[in-house]
Amino acid sequence: MPKLKSFFSSLYLQNRFFYGCMAVIFCFIISFLFPRLFFASKLIFLIFCTVTLLDILILYMTKTGIYAKRRTPEKFSNGDENEMYIQVENYYTFPIYIDIIDEIPEQFQVRDFSIEKKMKASSSLELKYMLRPTERGEYTFGKLNIFVKSVLGLASRRFYFDNQAMVPTYPAFMQLKKYELLAISNHLTMYGIKKIRRIGHTMEFEQIKEYVQGDDLRTINWKATAKQNQLMVNQYQDEKSQPVYSVIDKGRVMKMPFNELSLLDYAINATLVMSNVILKKQDKAGMFTFSKKVENIVVAEKRSSQMSMILESLYNISTDFYESDYGRLYADIKRNLKHRSLILLYTNFETMDALNRQLPYLKGIAKNHLLVVIFFKNTELNDLIENEATTIQEAYDKVIAEKFSFEKRLIVNELKKYGIYSILTTPENLTIDAINKYLEMKARGMV
Repeated sequence: MPKLKSFFSSLYLQNRFFYGCMAVIFCFIISFLFPRLFFASKLIFLIFCTVTLLDILILYMTKTGIYAKRRTPEKFSNGDENEMYIQVENYYTFPIYIDIIDEIPEQFQVRDFSIEKKMKASSSLELKYMLRPTERGEYTFGKLNIFVKSVLGLASRRFYFDNQAMVPTYPAFMQLKKYELLAISNHLTMYGIKKIRRIGHTMEFEQIKEYVQGDDLRTINWKATAKQNQLMVNQYQDEKSQPVYSVIDKGRVMKMPFNELSLLDYAINATLVMSNVILKKQDKAGMFTFSKKVENIVVAEKRSSQMSMILESLYNISTDFYESDYGRLYADIKRNLKHRSLILLYTNFETMDALNRQLPYLKGIAKNHLLVVIFFKNTELNDLIENEATTIQEAYDKVIAEKFSFEKRLIVNELKKYGIYSILTTPENLTIDAINKYLEMKARGMV
């Protein structure tokens, strides 16, 4: 009985079978009008039943017709295209047609996933498809369903494999190596970013070299110049082991979506990449988050396990929808950060009023630390600003959009008045702009 139940649960009749049934029924209908065709109709019906049974028989004559396996990465990189592989082996001694339906995790909201392929007899193949997660957490795959058809195509047999495979989704770790190489080689100009010439102003001596235009005249080594009979300068390298903290605002202002990711996710991805670049530059990388209180604290260090600690801390961060307490942030920084540090504050201000409420605390932080406030352009306003208004409502919307865009620039100028550095960027350029600002400050000896 269980075998019979298993047989019927795995057997699926195809459209070609139902088309054949319709043709047979049509033949019998015609035979009512033309009785001479009745025998031919019965013969067609018999042939059709025989072919159908033959098709089912050849599909089930092999106990294990195929084998398939889903190969998942150890973890997904949030916001990136992640590779998925499916390996299929055909144990049938004749060509088959397969339809692969993978039960994708519900977070992707994919309900029409299907891959159709033809396989030769006793062959194997490997298929690849891409998945782009847009939120962190656990992604659970269901069954890997394979529907097998013969050349006749009247029925198919279902096989399923790999039930309940779970893959965790972490911040965008796939970007680490990409931006690490760009930062080390200073090739961020490939992405349209202004190239920064690194000029050491610290007392950490590196070498004596020939003077070239643009070198600091204050670094001329007169003794070496006299010996070589040409201008020689001392070259200094950046001071190392400076503490750099990434501070993420996880209040409700960071829940704003952009390209399926929230601003909080963009800040988390940028923090992970920035921390890796900071460590490669021999500085100390640390991070913490804040809203009603300061949490997820990773003290700035340069140890080998630092990236793992930061990655695990970033994995579980989510917004609490409160208004962030900058007073608490200022008090915690003053109490716990005793050494002057570079603080990269990821937040968002939409209006001058929002900034003015928090400005006293930002000024307090900037007195003892090098503060960079990173906030976002509202790219949704660009279409309203650039499009020509044809109605009164569109003109009103355009004026409001221009007002908000202008306030963003006012915020930058207001921060600059108090010696607070800022980055006004789009979400997709956040990581590049943050790295570029860090390298610029390193080049100027500010860090």
